[in-house]
Amino acid sequence: MICGKWKKSRSESHRRSRHHHQQQQEQPLSAQTYGGVAKLSGHRAFKKLGLTDDEDIKVMLRGSYFWKVKSHRPQKQRLYRLQEDGMTIWFETRFKKAYSKHLFSVLHIESVREGYQSEGLRKYGSCFPEEQCFTLVFRGKRKNLDLAALSVAEAQRWVRGLKKLMARAEAMSQREKLEHWIHDILHQADKNKDNKMSFKEIKNMLRMINIDMNDLYAYKLFKECDKSNNDRLEESEIEEFCTQLMARPELEEIFHHYSGEDCVLSVEELQEFLRDQGEEASLQQAGDIIQIYELNEKARQHNLMMLDGFMMFLLSSAGNILNQAHTKIYQDMSQPLCHYFISSSHNTYLTDNQIGGASSTEAYIRALMKGCRCVELDCWEGSNGEPIIYHGHTLTSKILFRDVIQSIRDYAFKDSPYPLILSLENHCGLEQQSTMARHMKDILGDMLLTEPLDGNTPKQLPSPEQLKWKILVKGKKLLEDKSDPERINFIFNPEEEMQEDDDDRAKDAVQISRELSDVVVYCRAVPFHSFPRALHHQKPTEMSSFSERKARKLIKESGNSFVRYNVQHLSRIYPLGLKMNSSNYNPQEMWNAGCQLVALNFQTPGVEMDLNDGRFSVNGRCGYVLKPSFLRNSQSTFDPEAPSRRTGQRPIALTIKVITAQQLPKLNKEKKSSIVDPFVRVEIHGVPVDCCKKQTEYRLNNGFNPCWNETLTFQVRVPELALVRLVVEDYDTTSSNDFVGQFTLPLLSVKEGYRHIHLLSKDGASLSPATLFVHVKCKKM
Repeated sequence: MICGKWKKSRSESHRRSRHHHQQQQEQPLSAQTYGGVAKLSGHRAFKKLGLTDDEDIKVMLRGSYFWKVKSHRPQKQRLYRLQEDGMTIWFETRFKKAYSKHLFSVLHIESVREGYQSEGLRKYGSCFPEEQCFTLVFRGKRKNLDLAALSVAEAQRWVRGLKKLMARAEAMSQREKLEHWIHDILHQADKNKDNKMSFKEIKNMLRMINIDMNDLYAYKLFKECDKSNNDRLEESEIEEFCTQLMARPELEEIFHHYSGEDCVLSVEELQEFLRDQGEEASLQQAGDIIQIYELNEKARQHNLMMLDGFMMFLLSSAGNILNQAHTKIYQDMSQPLCHYFISSSHNTYLTDNQIGGASSTEAYIRALMKGCRCVELDCWEGSNGEPIIYHGHTLTSKILFRDVIQSIRDYAFKDSPYPLILSLENHCGLEQQSTMARHMKDILGDMLLTEPLDGNTPKQLPSPEQLKWKILVKGKKLLEDKSDPERINFIFNPEEEMQEDDDDRAKDAVQISRELSDVVVYCRAVPFHSFPRALHHQKPTEMSSFSERKARKLIKESGNSFVRYNVQHLSRIYPLGLKMNSSNYNPQEMWNAGCQLVALNFQTPGVEMDLNDGRFSVNGRCGYVLKPSFLRNSQSTFDPEAPSRRTGQRPIALTIKVITAQQLPKLNKEKKSSIVDPFVRVEIHGVPVDCCKKQTEYRLNNGFNPCWNETLTFQVRVPELALVRLVVEDYDTTSSNDFVGQFTLPLLSVKEGYRHIHLLSKDGASLSPATLFVHVKCKKM
């Protein structure tokens, strides 16, 4: 019964919960419940998914043979089959008479495309009817899987079934993700597939989930759960063992602090917790939270929350460190384009390095699906009168300009309605330039902007709101006023532009065709000479590009002038062309000066792309983020090298208590005995005076539930520009530490209080169910 509430005093409750927590710390794992995580049977899994009688799912469970399409000659068929957990696809491959089994999760599929909707199928799929073909697109850097079915009906069954499973996976709670994760681990650990677990299998499972538990304690826990006393854990006993593993004593302590002796939260107590979190919540809002997250029906009826429901709430998006209000469009989108940071890609066509990597239309699609709003097209003379795109004078493969424009048409506005900029690097002759213009007009149609919005030369750039669903071209443009010889020289002196470029590609094209010139409206590329000249003579529709080296030099020498230039004009920054591995520069330096189009190699993971993803993780991930007010003021005195000379938001004292982590990924899956020694580093990226890194101690041999309880403090003088990056690494005494996971977000989008951080992989994909648990305070100084 959950009624007749009676309380001890808050202090007594807190004392009791603290004593309880100390007891928990004496044992590696607690004996409290965590929602009864169990090894799911197939029927139970699909009942939970609501797909028990679905005909498409039944076909997937039986399995189907598909051809994997990756060359002109069809490969042998492979059997693909949905596993009983409802979230894993099994398939078998054969190499030199040896068979190997593989798995991938539905959670890792980003989209399913029907027909010839991938570069691979367009290139190699012609021997199969289009209706029998489909493509699985994976999150992160994993390559697409192009498949051809034996029949149209079977292809449609799998496409529909996968989409249903993906939709259900997208809606899964953290608890359900944990159940799926545990089910997968148990399935792998149960070597003889008898649905029972010996102590040896349990020990193997513990290593798989990244925990090195003392043998004596592990056996004691095993025997406590072995109610049948047969040295095997069966389903209910496995459930009990997993329940004890999944305990969260740190969350229990917080819960008991607010709930008191009866171990249930009333609406008033939950409201008190929310207020301590820094959230102004009414009793009605607290009640709504209980109705959403409480698992016990009787507790919901009495408007009460139990421990499991409280944990569900803290693990949900409502308990995320990223302010969920900022995940929607919340900024003013009616200001000039130059007042926004714009997510921008360099060498967008590459899937690997710029010397010998592959060029692919898929690279454009991936960038666009990540919210990129400025893509680069390196255009060169091709055969049969068709321009091609690749990294000139290198061994990178080539793709047709026309195919790239078709992919851009199909994906330009799937993830953002705001304008897309095509940055043309033009090395074509006049004839193929005209072909480029014709392809853009024919393929893009009304999406391509070819005239100013009001028909007149604007005094300032239009806004993202005004340019919704429009594609803009950045490139050189013929002069309209040929009576101004100085401006003709300003635009067309190729020697000056060569000096400016700092790139490894020769400027083969000096002449511009009228047709290509005409599609350039608001982003006319001009060389940069000096800030005084640019500020007095450059039109709002004219913009310049700067190498990272040139931009860095200008910031150090004339930081405030660069800021003022970027108030009125767009600027594009690009990496030095001599980097063999397509490495990136630090984009934060350029954002500090108000540069908008800070172009990075999206195909190169690392801290630089983490910062880019973090910068554009807000405002609906639309690829446009409004710059701080001091970077939008033409009279601004702000200098990123000397940020004290400005007015704006007061400095912030940031305190992050790193409490625990949960289910960190195992790094060396080949070596079962290898278990991570994790530590957490918190980094502040902003103006130079704010840049700082601090870290916790490492925890030996525990990636499952390490506990730190360490507090890291920072003083941030320009919080409007600062990003917070939280990274987990595996400590190593003999070599460099290994990356485990990270999450990056703007400081002003950080939520205070107890928060979970859902970690991302090196290429930005989810590491679910891996999380960090922290407590955050942000205080204005």
